[in-house]
Amino acid sequence: MSERARGWRKLAQATWGPPKDPQFYGEMELDAGPLLTHLAEARARTDVPVTVTHVVAKSVAYALTEVPAFRLRRAWGRGYERESTDVFVIATADEAGGELTGVKIEHADAKSVTDIASELAARVRAIRNDEDETFGRSKAALSALPPRLLRLALRGAAWLTSDLNLDLRALGMPRQAFGSAMITSVGMWGVTKGLSPLAPYYRVPVLVLVGAVTDRPVAVDGEVVVRPMLTLTATFDHRYVDGLHAATFADAVRRYLSDPAGH
Repeated sequence: MSERARGWRKLAQATWGPPKDPQFYGEMELDAGPLLTHLAEARARTDVPVTVTHVVAKSVAYALTEVPAFRLRRAWGRGYERESTDVFVIATADEAGGELTGVKIEHADAKSVTDIASELAARVRAIRNDEDETFGRSKAALSALPPRLLRLALRGAAWLTSDLNLDLRALGMPRQAFGSAMITSVGMWGVTKGLSPLAPYYRVPVLVLVGAVTDRPVAVDGEVVVRPMLTLTATFDHRYVDGLHAATFADAVRRYLSDPAGH
């Protein structure tokens, strides 16, 4: 399934190259009370260390299903529907044994928060123990290249696996390596808000950063109360989406996180 680029989107694609120019940002503060309650209930049912980031990853997967523009991959001036709703979760350095790494969770919209946490933990453990063959191949190849060639290799890999949609897993290059969205946490360092750019080889419409949950004074029904608050920030690629898409996406994330158990 495909759509021809037209109107402003065709102009945007002609004006800008890969993500270095067409980025715009947004942030959202929300009451983390329902999220923390859901998190406590999830932790009571499993030994897997479920975190705020896992719940946010699930909310992003939910939002992707609500806004079709985020589920497209763009190539040759067209938008092509992705085969599944996948999110890429970047693990902390501690989780990955001292190195920052990440895992694409496929069909994240159909998985529970616990499923996402379990899969991420298992696959990060395999990467840390050098048991993930795909990651091992790509890491070995990239480690051997000098920076200038590495830049070309990353963009070439993105072109092959994203634009051409080839599955080169045997060479350490899985198809659509970063899915439809990326999620990472700055809250693990106690940072409440952070922003990050989109790299040219990500080929995703949005990157979400999860801040630390902190108690803050907020107005509720005309009174100032202290509530656990969470700040989410997002970097959007303007070639995929515009402000209306971003606002609709943010609203879906907010609705999910205001009642995680009800979705």
